[in-house]
Amino acid sequence: MRCVIARFPFDLTKSGVLETMKGIKPERGSGESVIIGRRHYPVKQVGQVITRQDRRDFSAAEVLRAMARLGFTCRTLPTAAPVHIPNSVQQSSAMLGTPVSV
Repeated sequence: MRCVIARFPFDLTKSGVLETMKGIKPERGSGESVIIGRRHYPVKQVGQVITRQDRRDFSAAEVLRAMARLGFTCRTLPTAAPVHIPNSVQQSSAMLGTPVSV
């Protein structure tokens, strides 16, 4: 499948990616990842290995999109739930022990 990563076209196949990543040890990372085989690889590591480009030359989104199109399972960072910040009236009311709905 033809994928564009960092403005360069690549002809990638699932078997080609599996073969390329064979023997590569996953780096430790807590960001977005791609499951290749039974291993979780950081997205930027996968992009660097399959394109042979510097990690600064492409975005994680480009690699995630390409890997998802090839059928790999991709994990993105969970989005944080909105945090409720009380206004001054609610904060004062909570300090006094009487809840106020605004």
